[in-house]
Amino acid sequence: MKVHEQHKKKGPDIVNLALVIVSTSKFNESKEMKISSDKTIPLVQQILDQNPGIFLTSSEIVSDNQVQIVEMLERLLNDSSLHAIVFSGGTGLTPKDVTYEAIKPLLEKTIDGFGELFRYLSYKDIGPSSMLSRALAGKIKNKAIFLLPGSPNAVKLALNKLILPEIKHVIYMITKKE
Repeated sequence: MKVHEQHKKKGPDIVNLALVIVSTSKFNESKEMKISSDKTIPLVQQILDQNPGIFLTSSEIVSDNQVQIVEMLERLLNDSSLHAIVFSGGTGLTPKDVTYEAIKPLLEKTIDGFGELFRYLSYKDIGPSSMLSRALAGKIKNKAIFLLPGSPNAVKLALNKLILPEIKHVIYMITKKE
């Protein structure tokens, strides 16, 4: 058995994941008690239902606001039951896209290959506009952090092709006591 396969086996049997949607319009819907137009949370739940041992234990919606994003991150970092936090939205180039600016400086380590592979896989689907994504992954404390575009298709791609196949390996590595 190869080393990375051994590491996956040493990862946790159960993985708890939080999903944060970064969208001012969806945040305002929730504040106004309107039915949410968000399609990402149900999609993620559906995907995780097909992956035994991986659970969506928290889903939140915040505005495109650096303070709100960091406050949510800090709250979720204090949840000892969580292993990973996925942010969807705010990774583009518009002035309101601030998730990257809010979280990147807080990462203790980055997983550079994640963004590279994500953009490569996206390129196969959407062409050169994939280079506009600032998808990123890393770690803070003992949690894996993933920043994804706000598109449900982008989240589906990242989960199915990158995050879920390696999440136990990632968690093993970042919680390793060596």
